Amino acid sequence: MNKWRLYSNFTNGKEDGGRIKYIRLFTIIAWIILIIACINFMNLATARSEQRAREVGVRKVLGARKKALIGQFISESLVLAFISVAISVLLIILLLPYFNQLVEKQLEFSLSYPVHLAGLLAVGLVCGILAGSYPAFYLSSFKPIMVLKGIRIGRNKSNSYTRKGLVILQFSISVILIISTIIIYRQIQHVKSRELGYNKNNLIYLSAKGKIKEHFETIRTQLINTGKITNVTLSSSQIVQLGSNSADYSWQGKDPAKQLLITQEYVTPEYVNTLGMKLLAGRDFRASGSADSNSIIINKSLASLISEKDAIGKMITRNGGDQYTIIGIVDDFIYNDMYAKSAPVILFNYKPNASILNIRFKDGADVTSALTATEQVLKANNPGYPFEYRFVDETFDKQFKTETLTGKLASLFALLAILISCLGLFGLAAYTAERRTKEIGIRKVLGASVTTLTTLLSKDFLILVTISCFIAFPLSWWVMSDWLQGFAYRIDMEWWVFAVSGLLAMMIALVTVSVQAIRASLANPVKSLRTE
Repeated sequence: MNKWRLYSNFTNGKEDGGRIKYIRLFTIIAWIILIIACINFMNLATARSEQRAREVGVRKVLGARKKALIGQFISESLVLAFISVAISVLLIILLLPYFNQLVEKQLEFSLSYPVHLAGLLAVGLVCGILAGSYPAFYLSSFKPIMVLKGIRIGRNKSNSYTRKGLVILQFSISVILIISTIIIYRQIQHVKSRELGYNKNNLIYLSAKGKIKEHFETIRTQLINTGKITNVTLSSSQIVQLGSNSADYSWQGKDPAKQLLITQEYVTPEYVNTLGMKLLAGRDFRASGSADSNSIIINKSLASLISEKDAIGKMITRNGGDQYTIIGIVDDFIYNDMYAKSAPVILFNYKPNASILNIRFKDGADVTSALTATEQVLKANNPGYPFEYRFVDETFDKQFKTETLTGKLASLFALLAILISCLGLFGLAAYTAERRTKEIGIRKVLGASVTTLTTLLSKDFLILVTISCFIAFPLSWWVMSDWLQGFAYRIDMEWWVFAVSGLLAMMIALVTVSVQAIRASLANPVKSLRTE
């Protein structure tokens, strides 16, 4: 039972995941963001390798071995990683209450939990070693004779390609997250705004406790007479979640070997009209319920299984001998699984099994006064029971709670990934501008404008981001196509989503690099050239 919350899905009686997939998904994304941060460390460490080249040369001349140097650089990386872990603990303590509000949970963090301590140690070790390994091997490989002669290192092609490759990797991940966030949001909005088969607005429901069923006709008449309510009906379930089904139905032409689960709903004659369903064929239940006690209304999905042409007048038999005549067909409506196609439904005209009172307010009616009037009528006819109601549209929106939260968290992760990627890009741009200070000074003296110099310093980074987009587009298409397969009603992935995501990444990168490029372009060339 402890596993039911996260492992609630079963296929053929065997455990088949559940909410645990979201935990695994966000764990993977969290590690991806950590890897982006590690990539930044590698890039900046190798880019600024010249500043430590002389130190490496001197230490090697004095007898330091390569292993000792590698150990030193990885140790420095580990120290930085564990300082980061300590800062992250403080941030967790500060931000956890806000995160709990977002996910509507009460997560706790304590260093007294062995699991939390082990997790922090693992993150610190993995990030320290991962981020420090490449710079350590790279820096320790410098030849002392080259360094001490003053020959500038760090400009070989392999080092440049490695750094560019890492920039491309981190921006590819960022673009994938941007595209995924947009598609998740659009899919949720698509499902929420599609045709439901009923009108969820201005509709409330409450439990038909006490004498509501006994006094139903009186209650209905008095509610309508308030002038704020258009119709009232009883049903066995609230429309968003229909809870009863059976496979004990058959009809002429049905394959006896096939077991078809059919949802069954017990209603009063006003049900179709109150909920705003669309009657496609036949007629509604008559106002006097006893006249249609053996009549049923079915939905379009069931009608298509019974007859390819016209199911009106056909008979459905329930195991036990009861026979029912189909008098009407309503359009398919969405219930239970908001993402799947409508399953077969039978509406029975049978008040004793009803337990939910559904009330439709007039369009444009003041909700507060309508609720007050409803409460007065119910208290007069059903004293002793509290007026506890819910709006159908609010219940409907709650069905998307998990997906909406997934979209919010994906947006936060995408924002974090972009921010960290831009920090790395900002550092690389600053260092590039620093290394090209004299070049920029000479170009300014020769008449180069600020715009020309900014373009010169920015174009290489924009090329890398463009390459990232071309890598990210097919990968994100593949990932999100697989995700969308789980929805019967799904959006098409349109080209503009990829174009907007790519342009957004380009603009963010351009702004990040341009800040440093403009600063370098505006510097006084006299200061950079006077040492010559």
